Amino acid sequence: MSEPKVLGYARISTVGQNESRQIAALTEFGIPEKNIILDKLSGKDFNRPGYKRLLKKLREGDTLVLPSVDRLGRNYEEINEQWRIITKEIKAYIVVLDLPILNTKDKDGIDVTRTLISDIVLALFGYVAQMERTNIRARQEQGIAIAKANGVKFGRPMKEKPPELNAYIAKYTNKELSSRQAAKAINTPQSTFLKWVREDSVERCINKKG
Repeated sequence: MSEPKVLGYARISTVGQNESRQIAALTEFGIPEKNIILDKLSGKDFNRPGYKRLLKKLREGDTLVLPSVDRLGRNYEEINEQWRIITKEIKAYIVVLDLPILNTKDKDGIDVTRTLISDIVLALFGYVAQMERTNIRARQEQGIAIAKANGVKFGRPMKEKPPELNAYIAKYTNKELSSRQAAKAINTPQSTFLKWVREDSVERCINKKG
């Protein structure tokens, strides 16, 4: 059986950012640069060549060192899923340099209690993140309700109907003009003109019944 490896992973969101701080932290930990994998891509998904290569390299008993836990993903769900894959499926260890309480392995080796603590802390982060999202949504809905109560209107303002609209609706109905031609004549989007035609038709039906 081969000797367990220690690998480092760094990620920067854009090619314009500098990875030197993350690389320095990993090399300071004692990881040779040849064992550090770097991605210079957005964290919006996991279609990252470096990260894919990293998962292929990791074996049971290996250790992955991260400058920070957010290198694994852009939100709690992604981070938690990658954490599960690495620690539960691959059965490798994780060391997080800026948050040692998450480490699943310390300088003395495997520590089952420490692994349990890291899982609890990660779950707590997830709960806090979910509560924050819920609170943000509630504040947004409350703000919208207050704004509406104060007369603030959301969405695009309704386009005023031009005075010559009825004449062009008649021409369209009589097939003298297409909807595109009629809309162009009154300087209105075709979709808006057709909406007005439907409204006019409904209004005429109601008037007939009345």
